[in-house]
Amino acid sequence: MVFGANGDLTRRLLVPALYNLVGQGLLPDGFQVLGVDHTPGGPQDLRQRLKDFLRSTVGHGGEGSEPAFDEARWRWLAQRIDYLAGDFEDAATYERLAHTLKGPAVFYLAAAPRFFGDIVERLSRAGLLRADAGGFRRVVIEKPFGHDLSSARTLSRRILKWADEAQVYRIDHFMGKETVRNILALRFANAVFEPIWNRHTIDHVQITAAETVGVEARGGYYDHTGALRDMVPSHMFQLLGLVAMEPPNSLDAEAVRAEKGRVIAAIDVQSPAQALANSVRGQYHAGRVDGAPVDAYRQAADVAARSRTETYVALKLTIDTWRWAGVPFYLRTGKALSARDTEITIQFKAAPGGLFRDIPGPQSPNRLVLQLQPREGMDLSVDIKQPGPEETLAPVKLAFRYADAFTLPAATGYEPLLYDAMTGDRTLFRTAREIEASWQAVEPFLKAWATGGRVHAYAAGSAGPKAADALLARDGRAWRALGP
Repeated sequence: MVFGANGDLTRRLLVPALYNLVGQGLLPDGFQVLGVDHTPGGPQDLRQRLKDFLRSTVGHGGEGSEPAFDEARWRWLAQRIDYLAGDFEDAATYERLAHTLKGPAVFYLAAAPRFFGDIVERLSRAGLLRADAGGFRRVVIEKPFGHDLSSARTLSRRILKWADEAQVYRIDHFMGKETVRNILALRFANAVFEPIWNRHTIDHVQITAAETVGVEARGGYYDHTGALRDMVPSHMFQLLGLVAMEPPNSLDAEAVRAEKGRVIAAIDVQSPAQALANSVRGQYHAGRVDGAPVDAYRQAADVAARSRTETYVALKLTIDTWRWAGVPFYLRTGKALSARDTEITIQFKAAPGGLFRDIPGPQSPNRLVLQLQPREGMDLSVDIKQPGPEETLAPVKLAFRYADAFTLPAATGYEPLLYDAMTGDRTLFRTAREIEASWQAVEPFLKAWATGGRVHAYAAGSAGPKAADALLARDGRAWRALGP
């Protein structure tokens, strides 16, 4: 059941993901989708809107893209899509659901965050969260889960008053990407990496989530949110958690989630003064991205004319654990940048000694780059001797791309998450404690920025504000250039 059936998330990501799961043969014959929204209409209206969107993207490079739209696959899914027009805050909506719904169910909250608590409470009051023997009732909650530590705690208390923790699946779609899911295998299934994955050999870690798109039609939402709230305590901390966590004692969901939660809870909570010194905010002004003109952020619809909301943020964080003592983690994310690039860079320390100090050619520390998008894979940079009689070093990349090694099904990133929610695997979903620890780590930045600090301008189509380069330069380091 999808609350928010006519919304952008449902149309652009959830239904294409279900369409892809049908193609993979992972949905049972008894599968049904019931869309709930306030828009008047019937199931045929919803089916037609969803089909029109899928037709416009499948085969045209959009989300869930494949060579051609599969009519038979869509027909299988469309026959199982129904619609209920009703207000999320009206008890009558849930009474009608209670008379209709039988058997196991997953309630997907693809609605505005202000409805999360109301929907869960009303589901419970109507008896819709009580499962029959051998069945289940689960609730999937999208981000943002709160807008600061206090609101996250309040929302968590309210939800857990009406639902058991085991029923709640807090989703982060970054966790559905193959490279993200491969981090555990890379670290713990390969003996070559785990012994060197620590402060003794790693100089620093960079986590980047760069977008070429601007705020577009989301100005009303974004101007009250900003890059920090939108990306850091959710997507970027999930990546940090997987990169920095200790080995779990098994691949059991709770074991993995516990270790990831522990490392996020170990992020040093900075003072306001430290937060100002260890952060950079930016906001894009007019420029060109991929040759096309882009208006300044403040020119977007529903954005305040003198807005100080950041569209770019760079942070320096540290983690108070034995493994990571003294190793800085640099995070950056922004809109209207020069390249679409989501990646994790593990920068190793330089080789000790001066054995090659007099040898021509650059000598570069090893670097492992885990590329999440646009081309999922990884690169390991090493120095080798150039062919020939002279002793000359040259940097090379040992490269792997998923698309080169495997035949990949079309994917939006939501497929494994939807499948796991239906099968009850909570490994890729966040705990309440983890969410609260994430907000606790970013709260000093929110407080510091509320009373001080500069918002640096950067041109759309650039790599971000120059101050972000200075954040690393003062430590003798530099960002990896944007682009896969």
